[in-house]
Amino acid sequence: MSKRLLSRLLGMFQSRTQVGVDKAGNRYFTRVEEVDGTMKERRWVEFKGADQDSTTVPVEWICWLNGQRKKAPTPEELAELEARRERVKQNIQRIYEAFILVEDLHRVLKKKEEEERKTGIQPVKKIGKAESPNLQSFVKQQFSGTPPDQQKVNTLGPEDRPKDTTHTEDATTDNERYTEPTGTGATFKPGTWQPPT
Repeated sequence: MSKRLLSRLLGMFQSRTQVGVDKAGNRYFTRVEEVDGTMKERRWVEFKGADQDSTTVPVEWICWLNGQRKKAPTPEELAELEARRERVKQNIQRIYEAFILVEDLHRVLKKKEEEERKTGIQPVKKIGKAESPNLQSFVKQQFSGTPPDQQKVNTLGPEDRPKDTTHTEDATTDNERYTEPTGTGATFKPGTWQPPT
């Protein structure tokens, strides 16, 4: 008891400055000391109560004590950071609840699928534009009524083609038409046209 009283009396005469107090009631101090001919700042915390629980020190004050921050956190900054932490906790809670809902929905759908599999009921699949065409419906539409092997295929065989004696001449003129450019004007010259720039 006498040591505590003595340290308080000495503390009154020392040049220490209280920088701030946190939410838990811990007090933070600083003092400038001369160490090896240079002036250095010493920072420390005095815990509220007899138990010195370092987990009650907020992160901002820990950074200040370690010298990672030059200025001590202000009460406004601490209130703003506490509000931000509360918003983050609420967002995490919302995400967790949404995850639980999705997980429950997945479980229900899985149970429904299992029941359908056990009873042998297959879900009806609708054919839409997004799915590939159904071969059976295509065959029904094309060959309505008669089997495909009995229907006449609409192709021209060699006996159905018209007899033409100039068949070889037409083939050469067709090839020439497609390879040689043609024109109607007096000033037309094949291959001289250039796109406008």
